[in-house]
Amino acid sequence: MPRPAALTLALSLLLAVPLAAQRSPPMLPVPTEGLAGQQVAVVPLTLIATDPAFQSDTLFDAYRDRRLALSWVDSLIGEALVGRAPEVKWVLPPQLRKIARRAPGMVEDPDHMGQALLRSPKLKDVPDPLRASLRNLMAVVGGRVVMVPAALGFSPDSGGRVRAELSLVAADTRRGKVLWRSVALGSGPTPSAALVAALDAVLPLTQ
Repeated sequence: MPRPAALTLALSLLLAVPLAAQRSPPMLPVPTEGLAGQQVAVVPLTLIATDPAFQSDTLFDAYRDRRLALSWVDSLIGEALVGRAPEVKWVLPPQLRKIARRAPGMVEDPDHMGQALLRSPKLKDVPDPLRASLRNLMAVVGGRVVMVPAALGFSPDSGGRVRAELSLVAADTRRGKVLWRSVALGSGPTPSAALVAALDAVLPLTQ
């Protein structure tokens, strides 16, 4: 169970920017200070969109298999969170899948909860049935905040580079509220390098 003082600090930090005023969310750092010491589940990414300009680009050959691409992105996100914010007790997708398999009927498959809908910047509340699914998941994991990589997009950038845009959302699963929202932006010579740059941008070593 999170400490009341720590949870109050977390919520105050997460709500620092009014979402109602954000039509296009800015790039805000992950509020790791407010989440320190808490268990935070990181659900799997389920949506990757690639600009049609990359349709025949060999840089994306390795990522045309959707299942492999999603697994690759989940691993990079997990490595960035654990490596750059070890003060938070991140519970990553592989562990969430094990939890779901051990609690059939109580916890839904974390790959099929519909979490991609949280990419909409207009959402301030987590709609059902996603809200119920996340609440049940966190009842088993322990804690109340979940991190949702809602969508990832790749588009051409200047100089023949690749631009990555990752939508990230933190939600309170008990209240069903979106607490924090950010769009991580990064550029690099390859999709992997662009995504790493985007993650580095929202997980700076100093905040």
